[in-house]
Amino acid sequence: MTALYAATAATASAAAPQPGAATLVQSVDWLAIAPVVIAASVGLVILVADLFVPERRKTLLGWTAVAGLALATLALLPLRAGDRATFCLTGDAGACSYTADHFALVVQFLVLGGALVTALLSVATVEESRLPAGEFWFLLLSSAAGAALLPASRDLATLIVALEVASLPAFALVGLRRGDRLSSEAALKFFLSSVTATAVSLLGVSFVYAATGSLHLTRVAEGLRDVPGQLDTLAMAGVALTLVGFAFKTAAVPFHFWVPDTYVGAPLPIAAYLSVIGKAVGFTGLILVTVIAFPAFSDIWGPALAVLAALTMTLGNAAALRQAKDRAHSAVRLLAWSSVGQAGYLLVPIAAAAYAGREQIGSTVAYALMYAVVNLGAFSVAALVARTSPLGRISDYRGLYATRPFAALSLAFFLLCLAGLPPGIIGLFAKVTVFRSAVDAGLGWLAVVMAANVVVALYYYLQWTALLFRTPAEGADAAAPAASRPKAPLPVVVAIGLTAVLALVLSGAPQLVLRFATTALFPL
Repeated sequence: MTALYAATAATASAAAPQPGAATLVQSVDWLAIAPVVIAASVGLVILVADLFVPERRKTLLGWTAVAGLALATLALLPLRAGDRATFCLTGDAGACSYTADHFALVVQFLVLGGALVTALLSVATVEESRLPAGEFWFLLLSSAAGAALLPASRDLATLIVALEVASLPAFALVGLRRGDRLSSEAALKFFLSSVTATAVSLLGVSFVYAATGSLHLTRVAEGLRDVPGQLDTLAMAGVALTLVGFAFKTAAVPFHFWVPDTYVGAPLPIAAYLSVIGKAVGFTGLILVTVIAFPAFSDIWGPALAVLAALTMTLGNAAALRQAKDRAHSAVRLLAWSSVGQAGYLLVPIAAAAYAGREQIGSTVAYALMYAVVNLGAFSVAALVARTSPLGRISDYRGLYATRPFAALSLAFFLLCLAGLPPGIIGLFAKVTVFRSAVDAGLGWLAVVMAANVVVALYYYLQWTALLFRTPAEGADAAAPAASRPKAPLPVVVAIGLTAVLALVLSGAPQLVLRFATTALFPL
């Protein structure tokens, strides 16, 4: 017995970590990852609760999702110092897989706030369209958790996983309207194109890993600065292929073809979600891999992104210009093509970062914050109008001010912000900031292309705005007495009001968001 005790003690002594010895045990900073964990946990709770909640009380699941997203957003407040990191290598505290810095926190606020507005829009949609409530809310929260994980990811493996966690539930959300041909077609097109882009990105990541021997972004950057000559071509191919998946998410040309059909086929709240959160995911990933991981190859991705920016804004605005007012779903199609054009503007500062330094990225973040607020607001009004005009034509908005003045004034303000015209001051300031980043980087030709596209976009934004204040057409739903129209659901009204107030505040003090985005975010 004594011998057995002695042997056990010796084994335990040998197994115990000695002073100064390396340990493989990683500590987890639960506060840093709280926003992601809360969103994912609430999604799982809703999925299980759906088995026990009776059909007549399924709305409770929606409000639980809203509360969960609000709580996840509030969980960002204790992290505002931006100095936390976790899942770090035990031998290198500077190489971490999750970093809650200022950049990550701002994008997480955008993502979770956007998901919260989407949830508000979806409460009525899920009930009226008879969508499976448990599955819908679980998928939405899972996608939001993946989107919130991505900006804090600091290694290529976590980036790809976060990208797919954000994307895979979105495929199902787009096609959740069973028996709807447009919905099924949109989901299939979205799925096939996205899976192809992800496969290409994974191939690129494997090439980068083969050339550098690391997946952590900071270590990849160090490895790419001194790639052996025989691996140089492999590294270049890896950089180019890795960018493909993120370019797809941003809806940059030529990876944009899925956008209009997907937005039309998806439930309107999900179209709004994809237009904002989907883009935020793509642009965040693009920023992280280009600015942090691939600065050594800026002479490759800089010119490529500049050309992509010019093509994307030009094609997006040209297609939006061609939308006929009386065509079915023309309102959503215009917003879809408009979002492609806006993606071109968002690409400009990323391209400029290759020439003038990573500080230019702040312009993309500032523009993304403005775009998220006003685009979600525009889709919120579209969701309200679709209740009485399910065809979703631009002509259905004629005379909206006569029947729903609050919605009409809000939509007019959102469209003016997107156009960059007063009183939408935040849109004007954001465009000027992006324009200045191109000029500072010596990309004068890109600044000229952007200026021309801004003028083109004015036409269709102002045309839609003017339509809101015209006399309603004879026999149109807009001309019906207020008493005969269905009452606007409270969550939709709250979503419109929330986005309108935020847009007004940002327009009243645009320097707050612009100063923070361009100075406080860096160094990454």
